[in-house]
Amino acid sequence: MGCNNFSESAREKFAELDAFIDGFHIDPADERRRGRLIQILHRAQSLFGYLPREVQQHVANKMHIPESAVSGVVSFYNYFTTEPKGKYEINICLGTACYVKGSEGVLRELERVLGIKADTVPTSDGLFSITTLRCVGCCGLAPVMVINGKVYGHVTPAKAVAAIEEIKAMEAKA
Repeated sequence: MGCNNFSESAREKFAELDAFIDGFHIDPADERRRGRLIQILHRAQSLFGYLPREVQQHVANKMHIPESAVSGVVSFYNYFTTEPKGKYEINICLGTACYVKGSEGVLRELERVLGIKADTVPTSDGLFSITTLRCVGCCGLAPVMVINGKVYGHVTPAKAVAAIEEIKAMEAKA
């Protein structure tokens, strides 16, 4: 698949992905090549922010495997996403301990403040997206919110909004 229909930025990302894949010296006749797929998909998602169909097709072509094999891995693993996410991905735990301690209220307040629903599109400025999870594994800190890997424990709706405002202020300075 050619990358000529993409922006310069996307072409650069495809070139970087190609260099990464080429570094594995993939032999189309070697069935073990599929063992690199998850590692390659992680790199692709870190470059593009998500794995749209065009990126999946590109990976399949470069690895000499069916697109369905790539799509199957992408859809199986929760880590991979086919939809764009915000620069700051807010994860709200709705597991039992967090839910009982009020995580749904935190979620509703963030949805109201950011003007988006969980598990849908990012904010119009691309800064934030909200994802719900079933358990983060920090039940002693319930309710829990995670933003780009940083865990916020005993979070309240007000604390969640304060964290968002802090990020917005940091972004305004950048």
